Amino acid sequence: MTVPTPPRVLTVAGSDSGGGAGIQADLKTMMALGVHGMSVIAAVTAQNSLGVQGYWELPPEAVRAQLDAVLGDIGAQAVKTGMLASSALVEVVADALGAYGAPLVVDPVGVSKHGDSLLAPEAVDTIRTRLLPIATVVTPNLWEVEQLTSVKVEDEGDLRRAADAVLALGPTWALVKGGHLPGRPVDLLTDGVSEYRFDAERLDNRHTHGTGCTLASAIASWIARGEDVPGAVGRAKEYVTGAIAAGFPLGSGIGPVDHAWQWH
Repeated sequence: MTVPTPPRVLTVAGSDSGGGAGIQADLKTMMALGVHGMSVIAAVTAQNSLGVQGYWELPPEAVRAQLDAVLGDIGAQAVKTGMLASSALVEVVADALGAYGAPLVVDPVGVSKHGDSLLAPEAVDTIRTRLLPIATVVTPNLWEVEQLTSVKVEDEGDLRRAADAVLALGPTWALVKGGHLPGRPVDLLTDGVSEYRFDAERLDNRHTHGTGCTLASAIASWIARGEDVPGAVGRAKEYVTGAIAAGFPLGSGIGPVDHAWQWH
């Protein structure tokens, strides 16, 4: 019997030793959504429910070797990037993915859920100039929008202005996540012409570690499965909303979303 190969998705990100975010969240999301997940580890964190105790970048040549190994043999229908830590790593990843050409979902990770920095300050400009111009979708939260564009979002009316500022940096689509605004959370997706708003119920659950990683990985997974970008974002939002609703306590701090909520 020949078993068909599922769609393949590659994550390029940091490892979370606590299992709630980063590479671990990405791979759990990909399995839950029926694609084969692969990983290029760019950094290793010492992390738990209380925060990030430290992180260590991998050498650029190690990151490039992982990219070449996976893309040169197995290939990918979509790629997601997360924590890239430094300018040198962003450049290596941008060179490889720009040449490969698969749909790219960029989660421009700057800080952890606990407020710990995960990106060298000088790397922000490298993300702007090297990574965002090759992105299919970029998924910044409001703090990341301000970090990338200097646009501060005060209310839902500012979301389109923020998205246009992100689009000016070169991605095809911008998904500005408005979950930190008061009221019903609304995310705005646009390519500069079409505009989609995704709202959801605000859930009373503090255990939300890994939401950004999970959303970006879910979008990449649905793109690999054949959805267009608006369809992929809509289905990814449904998955993440369920995962947040089922988020559970872990350790003494903020617990993770439940990537397996559909199975449970």
